[in-house]
Amino acid sequence: MISGHGGNIYDTARRLGCLTRDIIDMSSNMNPLGPPPGLLDYLAENIAAATQLPEVDSTEITQNFAAYLDVDAQHLLAGNGTTQFIYSIPQVLETRRALIVGPTYSDYADACSLNHVFYSMVTASESADFRPDLGRITNSLGRADTIFMCNPNNPTGSLIPKAELLSLCSSHPQKRFIIDESYLPFVNDGDKKSMINAGFENVIVLLSISKIFAIPGLRIGFVAATDNTIEKFRQYRLPWSVNGLAHKAVNYLTARKHLTDSFIRKTREFINIQREEFDKAFRNIYELKLYPSFAPYFLVRMPPWISVDSVCAGLANDKILIRNCSNFTGLSDRFIRISLKAPETNRMLAEKLVAIVNRSAVLNQRPRKKQTARV
Repeated sequence: MISGHGGNIYDTARRLGCLTRDIIDMSSNMNPLGPPPGLLDYLAENIAAATQLPEVDSTEITQNFAAYLDVDAQHLLAGNGTTQFIYSIPQVLETRRALIVGPTYSDYADACSLNHVFYSMVTASESADFRPDLGRITNSLGRADTIFMCNPNNPTGSLIPKAELLSLCSSHPQKRFIIDESYLPFVNDGDKKSMINAGFENVIVLLSISKIFAIPGLRIGFVAATDNTIEKFRQYRLPWSVNGLAHKAVNYLTARKHLTDSFIRKTREFINIQREEFDKAFRNIYELKLYPSFAPYFLVRMPPWISVDSVCAGLANDKILIRNCSNFTGLSDRFIRISLKAPETNRMLAEKLVAIVNRSAVLNQRPRKKQTARV
């Protein structure tokens, strides 16, 4: 199950005989600005937290994060990353049939398979730039009782407007909708687009602080729902699910709301600029397409005569990782996902990809429209 994820810098480092820090990981969707200023220093100063048992039920950080989000703490639960909640959802909700809106993150399907739950997928169309069609989703609900949706979606970067989600969820109160908002903090006015205050009994929202604050190693995430649903999740949660340093990180971020909010705004501004510049670099490259994205990454369709496996392998040998998307249901071996990093890194990768396309175009006697990339 875990072989389909991005960010596997460890295998690459072992194969190349280098350190993990020598690898440029553009396959993992983390904030390119890194953690907020001061956070890592604060964690280093509080490393002694690793010598103590953390609070068994994470009450303090749940209350602090709820206050930060301006939601009722009774509607929130902390866990060992959103992954913990994804894999417990079929048990918590006693799911019999699930519908997954794709192409999307593989863990939703893996969670169903692990719990022996039948699932089906409704896949957005490439001709529509992989924007989910709520009409098709509605027509596909059928006997499904649990629907998984990632918003913004991974790996496509598409975003379903809140008004459409509210309409869908309110129109089908007997269905449970899992809305994964792990990448919503990267979106302009993301807090206004969130479903955490929808107030619907059938809506469960997954919240991650790993991506926006670039601290995936701490494994901390939250689930938001009505108090009745939260109580069901609480019954399946293991004691001491959240480690002591993760507690410290949440407390640091929530106690400095002004600075934390400023960091998120700065991140959004940076992502907006880099997304626009990265898109420009490939705008006139023959048979290469970047799909519109609201997230800090792009889904890219490579020309049909280029092997994505060879592209990923060649870049990996140069100590650069990108995401091969051929194992996403609804995609093919023509697709890759690229996570934005520092401007000079984005520029370097753009130039390498343009060179690959142009070189292969010559070999395959295909037209070219541009020789260089500028990011």
